[in-house]
Amino acid sequence: MIPAVTAVRLTGARHRAELPLLVLGPSLGTSAATLWTACAGAGLTEAFDVLAWDLPGHGHNRAVPEEPFTMAELAAGVLRVVDDVQAERGDDTFFYAGDSVGGTVGLQLLLDVPARVSAAVLLCTGARIATHESWTGRMAQVSLSGTPVMVPGSAERWFGAGFLEREPARGSALLHALQEAGDEGYVAVCGALADFDVRDRLGEITAPVLAVAGAEDVTTTVENLREIADGVKDGRLEVLDGVAHLAPAEAPEVVARLIREHLLGEAPVSGSSDDRTVREVREAGMAVRREVLGDAHVDRAVAGTTDLTRDFQELITQYAWGSVWTRPGLDRRSRSIITLTALVARGHHEELAMHVRAARTNGLSVEEIKEVLLQCAIYCGVPDANTAYRVAQQVLEEMGDA
Repeated sequence: MIPAVTAVRLTGARHRAELPLLVLGPSLGTSAATLWTACAGAGLTEAFDVLAWDLPGHGHNRAVPEEPFTMAELAAGVLRVVDDVQAERGDDTFFYAGDSVGGTVGLQLLLDVPARVSAAVLLCTGARIATHESWTGRMAQVSLSGTPVMVPGSAERWFGAGFLEREPARGSALLHALQEAGDEGYVAVCGALADFDVRDRLGEITAPVLAVAGAEDVTTTVENLREIADGVKDGRLEVLDGVAHLAPAEAPEVVARLIREHLLGEAPVSGSSDDRTVREVREAGMAVRREVLGDAHVDRAVAGTTDLTRDFQELITQYAWGSVWTRPGLDRRSRSIITLTALVARGHHEELAMHVRAARTNGLSVEEIKEVLLQCAIYCGVPDANTAYRVAQQVLEEMGDA
């Protein structure tokens, strides 16, 4: 039986027609949105027409499987969705990236329709994952108690050390997606994984494959990914430190860079002062931008990007955050002081409000912010400082700091 598969386009309609198609596959218990949104926003949607699919009973796919299905049948269900999109686009080849069971579907597609998949990035997966007995045991557990029973163990297996403390909202969303996954769909996917084993067929795969392992992944270990990289005709292994089983969510900027480099062949920029690639500078910039301004602010900015503003957003991320804010010569507290002063002097009040919040994130106390504004009153002018105090007062009250 070919199961029902649904998918969501993550690239805006006005921007995607001229871009190559990239299909993204999820991990068991996650949804396309919870697993891939941060990674897509870190550089994929600007380079690809991104199509992310959901497993039966997961995310937006509320279909209940009427009978068991194999991995080949699940891959056929994914291909049906891709066919519909490509009929609209007018092409027949695509790039693929998938995590865990999304990676096994990638392997199946590489075997079943080799002419369709131009290249693939397979993350935290395996040519065989665990044992038949372990999967049937999990099927019995979920059939009896439902998917919520899997949440505590998944919270331990899915994430590298410290991730849930650093990214509580993202981690909570992923665990909530698992809790909300349909029991029947989850069990059916476990059944497909229980019978999946293509270790003896890896040599048939000729498309370029990047295998990405999490150094802390106990479910699909580095050896599982090395087996894929060594077994296919054209494979390479990349190991991510501090990452466990959900690499696209744990290290979205790094994974986005790896996907772009592997699928698009992006190369280091010659003559760069620090020998970093453009993607590495953007990745570092996006990481600092999120740390200083917060995920919610950056996610809103990314979601609001249009064809008109896309290049400007890239400019900010690459040069302001990637090339300046990452320099070692000043700490972030000092950079916040300088930024506040410049914004007061130029009267950029909307940006000033944003950077008052950033200054608190970077460790400035309310007393220190007050002293910066008082200094500005002397050197920039009392009217400018008067408005700056009003803006700062409002922001600090909203933050509960005043």
